[in-house]
Amino acid sequence: MHPHSYALDSLSRSQDLAAAVLSSSSPPQILSACAAVDSFLRSHSHSPDQSRHFFSLAFPSLVCKLFGFGDDPASSPRHGWIDTVLGSNDPELASRVFGLFASNGALMSSIFAVDRLGLVKFVFPDERLPEWARFMLANAKDGRVLGELCSLFRGRIKEGSATGSSCQVQLNVFEYFVFWFAYYPVCRGNRENSDRVSIKKSRKFRLENWTGPIRCFSGVKRGNERNNKCNLYLWLLYAYLRAFVPVNDADAHQPYRSSILHYLTECDGSVLVQAEFLVDTLIHYWLVDNDISPVPANICKSFGVSIPFRSVLGETPPTPGLGEVVKLFVRYLNLSAVKGTEGIDNVENSGGPSWKVSRSLDTMKLRDSVNGSHLLSCGSWNWNLRIQRPLYRYILRTFLFCPVEASIKNASQVFSVWVSYMEPWFVSSSDFAELDAIVGGYAKNEKKEESLIQEGGYSSRWQGYVLSNYLYYSSLVMHFAGFAHKFLHTDPEVIVQMVLKVLCILTSSKELLNLIKNVDTLFHMKEAGFGKSALTDLYGFIPSIREQLQDWEDGLCENDADGSFLHENWNKDLRLFSAGEDGGQQLLQLFILRAEAELQTLSGDNLAQNLQHIDSLKAQLSKLFGGNFFKPVSVTPEVQEQRSSRDGIFRPRRVVHNAFADIRYKGDWMKRPVSDNEIAWLANVLVGLSGWLNKALRLNYVESGDAAATWPFVEVSGDIADVCGPVNTMKVLLCAAGSWLLMLGGEVVGLMRKHGVRVNLRILASKKIVMVFIVYGLFVLLKKVVGV
Repeated sequence: MHPHSYALDSLSRSQDLAAAVLSSSSPPQILSACAAVDSFLRSHSHSPDQSRHFFSLAFPSLVCKLFGFGDDPASSPRHGWIDTVLGSNDPELASRVFGLFASNGALMSSIFAVDRLGLVKFVFPDERLPEWARFMLANAKDGRVLGELCSLFRGRIKEGSATGSSCQVQLNVFEYFVFWFAYYPVCRGNRENSDRVSIKKSRKFRLENWTGPIRCFSGVKRGNERNNKCNLYLWLLYAYLRAFVPVNDADAHQPYRSSILHYLTECDGSVLVQAEFLVDTLIHYWLVDNDISPVPANICKSFGVSIPFRSVLGETPPTPGLGEVVKLFVRYLNLSAVKGTEGIDNVENSGGPSWKVSRSLDTMKLRDSVNGSHLLSCGSWNWNLRIQRPLYRYILRTFLFCPVEASIKNASQVFSVWVSYMEPWFVSSSDFAELDAIVGGYAKNEKKEESLIQEGGYSSRWQGYVLSNYLYYSSLVMHFAGFAHKFLHTDPEVIVQMVLKVLCILTSSKELLNLIKNVDTLFHMKEAGFGKSALTDLYGFIPSIREQLQDWEDGLCENDADGSFLHENWNKDLRLFSAGEDGGQQLLQLFILRAEAELQTLSGDNLAQNLQHIDSLKAQLSKLFGGNFFKPVSVTPEVQEQRSSRDGIFRPRRVVHNAFADIRYKGDWMKRPVSDNEIAWLANVLVGLSGWLNKALRLNYVESGDAAATWPFVEVSGDIADVCGPVNTMKVLLCAAGSWLLMLGGEVVGLMRKHGVRVNLRILASKKIVMVFIVYGLFVLLKKVVGV
């Protein structure tokens, strides 16, 4: 066939394929479209140049249908192939679609063949980029520096053309597909979250929905996730991680690598560049996205870039619904941590070269954010160093900014990611055996790795990991304690068990607990002491931890109206083992007292089990801080009656309260987070005004009942005792009325002080009350207009 005729035939077939793909909705149509695409690609496997029509015309339609974006990728994902496969629960359909998009399939092979020749380029829409990158591109100057600031966009930022945008993100075919692949769960999570906001659910999120995946990832079988055995997205995610992201040496065999992908066994950087691109894309879409500090502050300073995202993004939590994919992603990358501990027999190695914490984090961050390819050397695939900061901020932002009336499901999924990250010694390749069997991979059963898992917990070879991620075991615990206090009233049973899980991890090993305590002690020392040599060795890590504390919590704050226990300078110190009022010991003691009172108010037959959890909390707290703070209790009628009559000092807030009980201001009721039925700015103004009035009237102090009330008096001299004339009479009457009003006000203020009542104007911020005032004002205004 003549080359020109062959090209016309390829163009015609590509147009037909695009039409067939766009019209495929039912399972039979999807199977037919997959077969047609696979047949076309295999027939053109030896002539990549002839495939450019397919990738220009049919491939965007294929992406749209896979993720359900419709004809326009800018639309929200609805009823795509992934959703159809999940809903049909048809293994054959899932297998056929997975085979088309698998890393060793015909489509991916053709993608790499086309990209090697640089035949096709795509411009990715700015509005579908991670939010922080989208705001950077909105400014011409920041858009040009974005490629230098973040390794993900290096070499991919081009000057805009006639489209009107100053800068564009230009990608090859593989990069274009990976960007859409990473964006899909973000877009889906945002859409589902907006749907949930419009329809409030009264059903509680139960414990069994999140406890299952804490220890190891499991792809299935809980409640509404019964169709996860056909979860095509998880299959593809795991297949791409296995194929493109090695977790050991570069020359190691990867189960999904094939000769057609042209991976080189020698370390020339080709494998590294592709792996870093996939990892960075998932990090920036899932973990960073709308973070107000997406890049370390010292990196921005070195480039002279200011990122004022707080005014745009505000205190926004991460995208909900990403817990499952983030957990799989993080657990897979942490397999490199397992590799980093092999062959380590003494503590002096501090976890081996892969885990040696740099004494100058400035250098490490510059390599991470600017020269990302230098972070991982050939033969050392420690991905943990790359995800430390974004994962920490992802977890912390969830705990800080989770709306108080939101479902606890998303927070519990993020909690599961955190506790899994804190126990890397329980991660092994065998955890992915189920997914390996599904996607056709081969689980690794290396003896060294399995021997590590069989030890059953922390050992000295993990010291470097804990030191490198120390804030996960200290500062983040304090932030979580504040979160637990704030959400205790939503589901006390779940929150109590979450806190118990964290304490059990910290106290699971005496060696681990001693390490955490020793580092905390050294952190608060001005100079290295003359104690044990082990402490002197650990002191070298303190500058790095101090620098991490400043950088990882950069820009995050808790305002005065969100019920926080930590305040404006909370990110400058470690307070887990502090004995002060804002230290971990008193914060956790207070939590136990509140939780005990809260659990007793619950009806049901779980009282005995709940009290056992409280006793376990007390035992773990005593083990953590080295003291017997509470005595174990037994469940007897006498104890139950005694607890029921306990003073309600620590009784948590309830959603349903009468107005008088709310105004009594037990605890920090006025400083609770803004709810959906309030106007946020008006609530903040009224809270500030109420606080000023309480301070001015001295209502923050409770008067003693024994103190006799004394009132000042003024003796009236004789020369003004005689009142003559109407003017003097009016003055006397006005003074008497004023004095009477002042005396009445003083009596009212005295009663308020005596009974602990405070001024609370926040109720006026209710949308219902504001609406009543607006309607009344409009009525009066309309009445005047009509009257005129």
